[in-house]
Amino acid sequence: MKKIFVKDIQERDLVESPFLVRDKIIGMAKNGRPYMTLKLMDCTGEVEGRIWDRVDEIAARFNKDDFVQVSGKASVYMGKMQLILQELVRIEESAIELSNFLPVSSRPLAEMVSELTTVVDGLVDSDLRNLMQAFLADEAFMAGYTRAPAAKAMHHVYLGGLLEHSLAVALLATDISHRYPDLNRDLLVVGALLHDVGKVAELRYQRSFEYTDAGKLLGHIVIGVELVEEKLRHLSDFPQELAIHLKHLLLSHHGQYEYGSPKRPKTMEAVILNFLDDLDSKINGVRTHIDREPDSESSWTQYHRLYDRYFFKGRSAKPVSESEHETPAAKATPSAAAVDKTRNAQSRSRFSNTLGEQLMGKKRDLFVIEREENKDE
Repeated sequence: MKKIFVKDIQERDLVESPFLVRDKIIGMAKNGRPYMTLKLMDCTGEVEGRIWDRVDEIAARFNKDDFVQVSGKASVYMGKMQLILQELVRIEESAIELSNFLPVSSRPLAEMVSELTTVVDGLVDSDLRNLMQAFLADEAFMAGYTRAPAAKAMHHVYLGGLLEHSLAVALLATDISHRYPDLNRDLLVVGALLHDVGKVAELRYQRSFEYTDAGKLLGHIVIGVELVEEKLRHLSDFPQELAIHLKHLLLSHHGQYEYGSPKRPKTMEAVILNFLDDLDSKINGVRTHIDREPDSESSWTQYHRLYDRYFFKGRSAKPVSESEHETPAAKATPSAAAVDKTRNAQSRSRFSNTLGEQLMGKKRDLFVIEREENKDE
């Protein structure tokens, strides 16, 4: 069957194509009639689908994570593309090409694996290099490490995202080590490569991205330390003090107890890793938010609830009036004016990176989202 990709959908297109159902929500309109909102995805992105008629009948045909063939018309509403669906049927996985339906890193996998090998080969500390080579030689581990997303939401939410993010943090660690030569560069780099390693088992990423039972019960920090400890047991000469410092990097990289960190950073390398992880995560998160609205003519994104602001997209977009800029989502939560008015009464650290604010217990929403996702866990 012919596949129309999300990135190619234009306003007023008649769309007949298969998609993966990432989410399925049934609501009730003001007139008392049910409606259904879907998140339909493929490897190029995500588009909202709306069903207004025969909701109960169509809803019974499929579930979340099913592949469906849809028929509908595309329209832009408040700067976002959506499909108004007239028909939808479930289809079998055998009828589709799976690689068309999950988002993938824009970086070629072979290029990232080559870069990883180069970084590991460049480690001067033989103990840390042997540890990383043990991970690279583990085919089952590498299958997950090179495929897993870095998170379920917010940043690097695509196949290969974990490796892309880990490499970015490792290269930032190398850069900052040139500025501060008294740092243990190799320890910081290996900590960067392994800080999120537990996500190979925390997340399920065969179709949509969800938490595994182990992910919900233990979390990636505990799983990651267990993976490192398992490898260390086969390296009998690995220095105990070095092992403790490496595990401290994993245990403290979220920065604060309220963000799920069993320990707060207590070495210079741990403090730096916490900031570099946050830096790369937020850069990717903001870029992703900006890229979600290619059809909007505004120079600004829609309001980002967790980052508590709008983001400037650039002058290439056509400016719109302030009234057009305010979206229903922004009005339903706070409007732009209401956000500015109440900001002083709220925590202002949604996008903060300073150590002082962290130590004062300010919130960093990059990790608040992980708590929100796990409220029912």
